[in-house]
Amino acid sequence: MEAAQYPAHWEADVVLSDGGTAHVRPIHPADADLLRAFYSRLSEESIYFRFFGPRPRLSDREITWFTNVDYTDRVALIATIGTEMVAVIRYDRIDPAEAEVAFLVEDAHQGRGVASVLLEHLATTARERGISRFVADVLPANQKMMGVLKQAGYTAQSRFADGVVRMILDLTPTETSQEVTAAREHRAEARSIERLLSPRSVAVVGAGREPGGVGQTVLRNLLAADFTGPVYPVHREARAVAGVRAYPGVTAIDGEVDLAVLAVPAEGVIEVVKECAEKGVRGLIVVSSGFGETGPEGRARQDELVRIARAYGLRVVGPNCLGVANTDPAVRLNATLAATVPGRGRVGFFSQSGALGTALLQRVAQRGMGISSFVSAGNRADVSGNDLLQYWEEDPATDVILLYLESLGNPRKFARLTRRISRRKPIVVVKSGGTTQNVPTGHAAPVLGLPDTALSSLFEQAGVIRVDDLVQQFDVAQLLAHQPLPAGPRVGLVSNSDAMALLAADACVRAGLEPRPPVNLGAAAGAAEFGAGLASVLPDVDAVVVIYMPPIPGPAAEVAAELLRVSRDHGKPVLATFEGRTGMPPELRTDSVPGWGSIPSYPAPEEAVRALSHAVRYARWRERPAGIPEEPEGVDTAAARRLVRAALRKDPAGTGAAPPEGTVVTGPAGPWGEKAAEPWGEKAEIDAAGLLACYGVRVWPAERVDSAERAVAAAERLGWPVALKAADPGAAKRAGTVRLGLTGPDGVREAFEGLSRQLGRDAALAVQRMVPQPAVPTVIGVVEDAAFGAVVSFGLGEVTARLLRDEVYGLAPLTREDAGALVRAPRTAPLLLGGYGYPPVAVEALADLLVRVGRLADDLPEVARLDLDPVLVGESEAIVLGARAVLREPPGPRIDDGPRRLGGFPA
Repeated sequence: MEAAQYPAHWEADVVLSDGGTAHVRPIHPADADLLRAFYSRLSEESIYFRFFGPRPRLSDREITWFTNVDYTDRVALIATIGTEMVAVIRYDRIDPAEAEVAFLVEDAHQGRGVASVLLEHLATTARERGISRFVADVLPANQKMMGVLKQAGYTAQSRFADGVVRMILDLTPTETSQEVTAAREHRAEARSIERLLSPRSVAVVGAGREPGGVGQTVLRNLLAADFTGPVYPVHREARAVAGVRAYPGVTAIDGEVDLAVLAVPAEGVIEVVKECAEKGVRGLIVVSSGFGETGPEGRARQDELVRIARAYGLRVVGPNCLGVANTDPAVRLNATLAATVPGRGRVGFFSQSGALGTALLQRVAQRGMGISSFVSAGNRADVSGNDLLQYWEEDPATDVILLYLESLGNPRKFARLTRRISRRKPIVVVKSGGTTQNVPTGHAAPVLGLPDTALSSLFEQAGVIRVDDLVQQFDVAQLLAHQPLPAGPRVGLVSNSDAMALLAADACVRAGLEPRPPVNLGAAAGAAEFGAGLASVLPDVDAVVVIYMPPIPGPAAEVAAELLRVSRDHGKPVLATFEGRTGMPPELRTDSVPGWGSIPSYPAPEEAVRALSHAVRYARWRERPAGIPEEPEGVDTAAARRLVRAALRKDPAGTGAAPPEGTVVTGPAGPWGEKAAEPWGEKAEIDAAGLLACYGVRVWPAERVDSAERAVAAAERLGWPVALKAADPGAAKRAGTVRLGLTGPDGVREAFEGLSRQLGRDAALAVQRMVPQPAVPTVIGVVEDAAFGAVVSFGLGEVTARLLRDEVYGLAPLTREDAGALVRAPRTAPLLLGGYGYPPVAVEALADLLVRVGRLADDLPEVARLDLDPVLVGESEAIVLGARAVLREPPGPRIDDGPRRLGGFPA
């Protein structure tokens, strides 16, 4: 049976609980020898627990039975490491909704979480095949298997009979099962990064004898940093490199090797990776270039590198990267090409760019900032920013996370992780434009279907601080790493320069902060005056900007000491423009390194205020309740899915039955007329009003008409007054295509004739009853983005707002707090909130509508696009006047939905 008979997403690379990796895939008939070898390595106890009795070998008939499955009623998944099979799990269908499950893990790999991750994948596979329950018969002594089944998080029942425990698992995903999956993913990925950043020994492969070479540079940097473990240069001919004994190959090293840095030509990397796997190396840093950044040939070489490394349990940083560094005194690792690495600090730093990484580290060091650890991922073929987020979340040495990103590998996972981590640790991101060129296989492309403003909105929803450039990133980081968060927007200003204090006050107003009248101390002010001035304003503000710019050199050390003393016990952030210096001046540090309570300095007060404004917005986000996506009343998801299946012609009768195997789904083009993006299929229209009704959303009735008399009859049925408008989606967005407030037949006839002349006699027109209250027009949309999944957009429907694209975005599903934030986020939001003389409208009803639309979008990935336009929001309700929807059959599960895997679903 060929592999093509199962979906591509059934295969995955996974991280195990100890940080190693394995490959999960369905079993093939060709795996017979693999299965025999696996079985021969099992202990008698493992065999007894699986088969309830001794069975020294499997017969040829049993081997054939176990390796030949139909991928529907009988499915088996195996885990492989290198060339060996280390575990197998299978189900055999008992009835349409139930299947018996069993698994077996090689003794040497038990306790590594192999069974748990296989169960996650098999449960997802079973649900895709219509199975909702697993049944397992387990011997009472087999506590390991019972533990795996109980700890999966699914609803479980068990009973004892005839010497066997029968366990029944309801495979419906629960909040508990999802939390279990996320927690296991977190621990495994964090552990895999810890193994890279805290090695006990390092080999440098390709450490040449000539000074200035890439390999020797890394070697010298490792030695200069005084790495705490042994360092092994690898050179085919040299006996020593940089005064250190060299080895002809990795396998010739007489000690264990945790981490290998590869600095050999790209053509030789694959062979070295295999040698590292044979040696038992646990992680690789590939600084070599010549991979995905060079074109298709290099991309193929890069994919092969990752495939082999993951198959043998290795994580890879790079290729084409700068390397990694860890300033922990117990490690002192500088496995990078950068000679300058900042000292110990509280900031974790991730950069995709290798070339930029050297400059970044130099800038951090020049500012006097420290770092906890640094990773330059280069082409990001394996280890990505998401992996580092998992590690830094639990790293006690990291308080602030900095990310320089050119693309987002798995945006849905990024949003999920950052939303959780930002509650405890600030994340500051510089996101460049990026391209699709170096996005690795298995990683999503940069966000292509959404404008950049959408990315900013989604970052804000997750609590991520997005800045425009690296200078701003460091400005914000030095504040967050060394000072407490501000409790509000009130800013005190203490200065010895009237002009600079006014600049700071103006900057506060522009940034949405609330400056208090500046305390001007005069040009001759010294330590006592600055201390008294700071003490006088601290009680009544949320943060203070101190400006010390003496016209002639003054007692800087005394002033700094007094500022530190006064600010120490107030728990409020204090920033300074201290003699125009940038970073963490020694005088403003609380100890020999820039520790907690040190005061950051900025070259100009405007830059200090800009950094403070980011901190204020972030603190305000953290104060918001986290919230959880809710299930609104009146939602019938099952009915909605039946409508979708019928519209996609998978179930035309709406019975809920699955389509015949191999059914090809097609449908007419949607109302927007855009071309379907591969690999999605043809589009299909759906009755948007009927679909929304399944989620408790009523669309205001409208009737299409093709004559003036029929327009009058429709108005009589709907009730006066009415509006007559263009029904075609494209025409409806043009100005002058609606006639409002028609109160009688003559007005309707006149409006019909006028619009017919304007739009053409064949134009579709519609009659709709007028909303009986003053209202503000808004627009709600949904797009199924290839990277992010379902994204909800919101903006006002006024012409100016549309022209300026004053839209905000949120990742579905939306919590009540998310929806409220979306309503208040557009620049034109004051029109909804009672600003500029407008009466306040029913923002709670609008938020409820957004929650319902977000739930629909999250439930139904087939909804490629949904527009609610316009939505009129009055004093008591939000009324949907128009809705249009387009469906497309998605190519597979959403990225980051389903069981744990590395790098998302296959591209």
